[in-house]
Amino acid sequence: MRYNLRHLRVFLTVAETGSVTRAAEACHVSQPAVTQAISKIEKTLGYPLFRRSPQGLFANNEGLLLSLRVRRAFAQLDPALAELAPRLKVTATAAQLEALVAVSETENFTLAARRLGVAQPTVHRAVSQLEKEAARPLFERTSYGMVATRLAQNLARATRLALAELQQAEADLSEARAEEAGQIVVGGMPLSRSSILPATIARFRDLRPNLPIRVVEGAYDELLSRLRRGEVDFLIGALRDPLPIEDIEQEALFNDTVIIVARTGHPLIGCDRITLEDLASYPWVVASTGTPIRAHFDALFAAKEPRSVVESSSLILMRELLARSDHLGFVSGGQAAAEIERGLMAPLPFDLAHTSRPIGITIRKDWLPTAAQAAFLSEIRHQARIADSENS
Repeated sequence: MRYNLRHLRVFLTVAETGSVTRAAEACHVSQPAVTQAISKIEKTLGYPLFRRSPQGLFANNEGLLLSLRVRRAFAQLDPALAELAPRLKVTATAAQLEALVAVSETENFTLAARRLGVAQPTVHRAVSQLEKEAARPLFERTSYGMVATRLAQNLARATRLALAELQQAEADLSEARAEEAGQIVVGGMPLSRSSILPATIARFRDLRPNLPIRVVEGAYDELLSRLRRGEVDFLIGALRDPLPIEDIEQEALFNDTVIIVARTGHPLIGCDRITLEDLASYPWVVASTGTPIRAHFDALFAAKEPRSVVESSSLILMRELLARSDHLGFVSGGQAAAEIERGLMAPLPFDLAHTSRPIGITIRKDWLPTAAQAAFLSEIRHQARIADSENS
């Protein structure tokens, strides 16, 4: 649902002042314009947001929920608008800001228009209007495409986060009316996709059988960027130390240790003592450079590198390659647990206790989950306690 930003500013002022007159004065519009803005929002939603009385307008439960999210949305958006041009707080529209985001992500007006489902001149005009108000260009034309300036990048990120708050508002309002809306978007790192997430989703479906759940996969840096843009609600997987950036928070759930796995008929299976020289003589499957697991792998073989290494975060590829060859896998114990239990892999008796690392949840600072998101996180914590007790 697309909201009119000017109407939302008027709505928020009415919710805070309880008066059409004071809202009109504060927003520099007429009283009929205030009444019309409130009426349009309520008509779009299909229910009232205020209790009307001779003493004024007082936000009802739905009005309070919406005002909280709108306030949070403008807290993200307004500093970026003011940094670019103070008047943009009054003049910028949702359509213009969405066009800015699309162009900043695609670096091309045509691709941005295609993403938004509008004509290319419409996108160009929307960005031009923002540039005219800001009295400066928002994009630099390069051989690679249209690259957003620093201020435009800041505004695009703030817009994404503000729009995410308004999407959260729809879920909050539906929850208050015993309805269901929105979705849960999880950034799932390899360990979580193999253990915690399947168990969580299965249990969560008993509570919310119809709510869409989307699991986004990718490298940590990519998932972190999507989290900070508001495209992902939270991440589940290995935590980072030190914290990579200050606008996120981490919550440890349990510790996981790296193990070495092989096919059940591998020559090293059944050996009483396995040396580093033994391990280095075999080919390996291990995560990419830059991941915590790869750092442990490189440290282990600092003195003697294995003769062959395949880089992949795919447990399926590892499993199938191990089944067809003498490759060894260097993998999270939790990630491989189900494969080991089914007899598809076997752990080697090699002590890697020093690789223990915290697994947990990563969120944006000051993120406010919906009721459904909070319930999902609660189930993740429950499943983590189960996993921790089973491994202890």
